[in-house]
Amino acid sequence: MVDNLLSSERENIPEHDAVQLVEGSITDDDVLAKLPSDLDTVFHLATFHGNQNSMADPIADHDNNTFTTLKLLEHLRTLPALPRVVYSSAGCTVAQKTFDAAEATTEDDPVSLHLDSPYQVSKIIGELYGNWYHSRFGIDFVKARFQNVYGPGEVLGAGQWRGTPATVWRNVTPTFVYRAIKGEALPVENGGIATRDFIYVDDIVDGLLRCAALGEPNGVYNLAAGVETSILELAETINELTGNTAGVELQPARDWDHSGKRYGSTEKAEREIGFRTTVALRDGLERTVAWTKANLDRIEGCIDRHRASLDGLA
Repeated sequence: MVDNLLSSERENIPEHDAVQLVEGSITDDDVLAKLPSDLDTVFHLATFHGNQNSMADPIADHDNNTFTTLKLLEHLRTLPALPRVVYSSAGCTVAQKTFDAAEATTEDDPVSLHLDSPYQVSKIIGELYGNWYHSRFGIDFVKARFQNVYGPGEVLGAGQWRGTPATVWRNVTPTFVYRAIKGEALPVENGGIATRDFIYVDDIVDGLLRCAALGEPNGVYNLAAGVETSILELAETINELTGNTAGVELQPARDWDHSGKRYGSTEKAEREIGFRTTVALRDGLERTVAWTKANLDRIEGCIDRHRASLDGLA
């Protein structure tokens, strides 16, 4: 595996004879040259996480999202046998721009020319590059559109400082779980009316493997639970599971987020690759709370590494 540890730590990587870490970026020609030439499947998960960091530094987003995909595909096309590429795309790139009642986003829904962040732009450009390399060179490029992934293993503050508090508070679920365990009020924007489709990490892994084994060449699949959950519901459930009595802290709406309500259609992925989620949200949250409590010292060590920068932005 190749990882520049931008948003992860070495201890996240399992110690196993089958796992070899190459520390660096896949935009680096020396790193690419050292990759095996007989690859069967490439899981392209590299990203500059996520919307808010990309708005603060669009160039870094380009370097770690758009450019990584282009450099990887340009290298892979030269190999003796072309591997299959499974690309982690983002459901938010296709979601409707609405705060009214949402309809399930399908794989065939149109993509807006007015996206909400450089992250969304770069993720859809990755799909477009994959389409071109498939039609021009025959690379099987399977696009897996993630919904909101959560679960054990996500360490708040892991990796390098990226210029915004989202370096630490990078996703809503781990942020809520950590703050609830600490007895803090959970920050809920715009009354918590926004909705998301939350999918447990084990289900995402299963979906990626199914994309690799069963996905159509140049196909696209939603990896989604197909269940719409409001942010307020999420906060209330996490507070209940952790026994947090601090409640929620209402905050203004995010001025950049226009796809306030969204969730993914599961029909195509279930029909074509047999994918369906198996971990219900409450069960997944219980597991995530337990893991966070067991790894609290490690998480707080990563947060503390960025504390001075966080305080400077307060």
